[in-house]
Amino acid sequence: QVQLVESGGGLVQAGGSLRLSCAASGRTFSSYSMGWFRQAPGKEREFVAVISRSATSTVYAESIKGRFAISRDDAKNTVYLQMNSLKPEDTAVYYCAAPNSILAITPRHTYEYRYWGQGTQVTVSS
Repeated sequence: QVQLVESGGGLVQAGGSLRLSCAASGRTFSSYSMGWFRQAPGKEREFVAVISRSATSTVYAESIKGRFAISRDDAKNTVYLQMNSLKPEDTAVYYCAAPNSILAITPRHTYEYRYWGQGTQVTVSS
């Protein structure tokens, strides 16, 4: 069983920065891609970013491209999401996720992920 624990959320003013962390346990972390999603009140959960194993590939949602950066530290079994130039519309619960398949390189859909963290709230004030 895979466990994912996010941290680093909080309240920040527009234009500010936050770094989210997701600590993973339960399987060989380095063998799998890892993703970040977010869900705002009343909206569907949406893709934010994904990083492949060995960090050879990253994919970002258009809405956050150029402002957010995903990275991973396989020695610490942790994936990060650095969020800069935050906007009020970035307000959401942010989830990290791990796919079931080792073959998934940069999955971008929720159905491609089997394991989810509990989420961390990010609130951006205007």
